[in-house]
Amino acid sequence: MHVDRVTARFFGVTGTAAAVLAVFALSACSKKEGPPPPHTPEVGVITVQPQPVEVTADLPGRTNAYLVAQVRARVDGIVLRREFTEGAEVKAGQRLYKIDPAPYQASLDSAKATLARAQANVVSVKAQAERYKVLVAQNAVSKQDYDNAIASQGQAEADVGSGKAAVQTAAINLGYTDVVSPITGIVGISQVTPGAYVQASQATLMATIQQLDPIYVDVVESTTDLLRLRRAVAAGQVEAANSHSARVNLTLEDGTKYAQPGKLEFSDVTVDQTTGTVTLRALFPNPNHTLLPGMFVHAKLAQGVNAKAMLVPEVGITHTPKGDPVALIVDGDGKVAPRPLKVAGTQGQNWIVESGLNPGDKVIVQGTLKVQPGMTVKAVEAQLPPPADAGEEAAAASAAGVTGTDQNVSHNAGGASSAAAASTSSASSAQAQ
Repeated sequence: MHVDRVTARFFGVTGTAAAVLAVFALSACSKKEGPPPPHTPEVGVITVQPQPVEVTADLPGRTNAYLVAQVRARVDGIVLRREFTEGAEVKAGQRLYKIDPAPYQASLDSAKATLARAQANVVSVKAQAERYKVLVAQNAVSKQDYDNAIASQGQAEADVGSGKAAVQTAAINLGYTDVVSPITGIVGISQVTPGAYVQASQATLMATIQQLDPIYVDVVESTTDLLRLRRAVAAGQVEAANSHSARVNLTLEDGTKYAQPGKLEFSDVTVDQTTGTVTLRALFPNPNHTLLPGMFVHAKLAQGVNAKAMLVPEVGITHTPKGDPVALIVDGDGKVAPRPLKVAGTQGQNWIVESGLNPGDKVIVQGTLKVQPGMTVKAVEAQLPPPADAGEEAAAASAAGVTGTDQNVSHNAGGASSAAAASTSSASSAQAQ
């Protein structure tokens, strides 16, 4: 600031007094303002409490028909006609093909004639044996002749039994010329056409019928996950579901949820040596034939209930470079503290936390990028958006070709990336401050 003589005269000041005034004026102008008071950042938190959480497993699987019947030729002959529409439903006992019955009808007639001759012979030898019985008592015939008559009667009766069996066999073969469906189901493509020659010795395949309602879904679970669940049940952390009535829900290949829930039928006792997995079979109603054999599906299997689990939104958990989950909490002094966690998969948009948090802990879910461990913060109740539809999440996972087990891995990988990004952002923010 410049103080001239005009200003000095105006105030009635000259000489040394003017110089002193100028020094004070310059000191006032050069004085800097002090630093502002430190700002306490505000973060959104949720208060966690233990609650019962259903333990589920997302498993890949394929559908299989409930019953499968391969219709094969049981007699040799020419196919005269086909009596069904391919792809239609057929009933048990419905005739599908007609094989030329002429040679088998002739065999049946011949067997009947042979039986009649044997039955007539029985009458003759039986009467002779009766006469010889009287004569041998009078010593009119020898005992040998009587024994021969009795033997002839037995042989004639055996011929009758053989003739009856031959008639029955011929009738059965004649019946096999009517090729009928053994089950009720959907018939596939016909493997033979009218005029084709089929053979019983070759077991010629003619058609395949499959029952689709209900339908099986075979899923596979790794032995690692199976052992982990059994340890949790043994430790009392999880109450296991009934292995014969556990609920199963399906997500189809296009990401849509299957409306009908199913139930677990059984768990195989053999581990696949190639993949290290165990096959589980579930049964689903399929009235509209939405599920077709061979379809790829994702099954969510309810394996039990964890009564002491805690749910933390995914945005509230990051991962270390090693992939270990970590949450930031606000302690009793209002300072940020990290907590290493043990998680057991996800439920919707939440992580299921098994250990690392205590009831009543305040987990930071909003503003994690602007805070660091040890900072003093102001905790307010977080305002989280409503959870997205689980069906959309499943659709995205299915479209990406991610299996249930891989989905958890992808979450971890994403969390690790988020953690790295968060660490970088936090470091940058700290340097900026």
